[in-house]
Amino acid sequence: MLRSMFSGISGLRAHQQMMDVTGNNIANVNTTGFKSSTVTFQDTLSQMVRAAGSPQGEVGGTNPAQIGLGVRLGTVGTNFGQGAAQNTGKSTDLLIQGDGFFMVRSGGEQLFTRSGAFDWDNNGNLVNANGNMVQGWLADADGNLNTAAVPGKITLPLGQTIAPQVTTNMKMIGNLQVDAPTGTVKEVQTTAFDATGRENPVTLTFTKQADGTWNVGDGTNTGNLAFGVDGRPTAGTLTLGGVTVDVAAMTHYSGVSAPSVNTRDGSAAGTLNAYSFTETGEIVGVFSNGLTQVMGQVAMANFNNVSGLEKVGNSMYRMTVNSGLPQVGPAGTNGLGYMSGGQLEMSNVDLAQEFTNLVIAQRGFQANSRVITSSDEILQDLVNIKR
Repeated sequence: MLRSMFSGISGLRAHQQMMDVTGNNIANVNTTGFKSSTVTFQDTLSQMVRAAGSPQGEVGGTNPAQIGLGVRLGTVGTNFGQGAAQNTGKSTDLLIQGDGFFMVRSGGEQLFTRSGAFDWDNNGNLVNANGNMVQGWLADADGNLNTAAVPGKITLPLGQTIAPQVTTNMKMIGNLQVDAPTGTVKEVQTTAFDATGRENPVTLTFTKQADGTWNVGDGTNTGNLAFGVDGRPTAGTLTLGGVTVDVAAMTHYSGVSAPSVNTRDGSAAGTLNAYSFTETGEIVGVFSNGLTQVMGQVAMANFNNVSGLEKVGNSMYRMTVNSGLPQVGPAGTNGLGYMSGGQLEMSNVDLAQEFTNLVIAQRGFQANSRVITSSDEILQDLVNIKR
């Protein structure tokens, strides 16, 4: 009789814990990056009433007879399925499409989260809502990233300047008239940047030579441009001082001479005006001189056993001895998902399923309380036998 009461008590406790988990899921239905939990039960030890017996001669074997002693909580697992995307329009909000976690530094501890609600603090550090530093890699002055290095805080101060770039390459297109008279001159107006970032006017002068070649000069330096019988340059480039001129696309046909500069590099000094995030987590800065350059990259991590992570609140997780070490890398590599800017991953709680679980837990609790009531009534009848 007492066994049934204790079994009922264990059932009450287990279903109360199921209610607790379900209630927490429903409470976090709109929590950014929240992952719902599921409950499983296990039976406890069973008391042996009669052991199993083996066949003996003409007597057959017997099966064991056991009486269960109740139920206990088996596991509280985390469902890491993808949550719905919510558009926010905020450039620092990031969503992970696929596997992986953002890395944040909380004091001296490394934590992990699926919530990408980030912002810049007063010092230009990328932080989450609790002020924890988002981890990643900063690019060097040329925009190169070393993703093999240990991730650190990401700093992107607005107002940062980029040094001017000297013009060193130029591409020419267009035709030079093959039957133009010797001494014919064609001028092309363009500009070039010097070491201070100043844009200076440059005049390229093409002069037809007696041997059919063209002399090219910029007022200080000269070069020789020769064409083959097919009307294509015999050399793809020529050098004028410190500038390499790509002439591979030029032609030497009969008709109008119309050489022109297609592209050229170099730029003035620029100030960081804006930025954007790519799907691989790169932070691309947009400068006032029209150039763009990679400024940094947000790091991601994954685990061999994500279910082994420990929840620490604020939609963050801590690694444990059963989760394995974090496998760190940029988005889109080694099984890590991609990022999407201006969006947040919402909770993956399924309200229909949770309300169903609520009913199941409630009915299970009621059934176990009925077991205790019935056991009490039987004990009462037993006490009344003496009357």
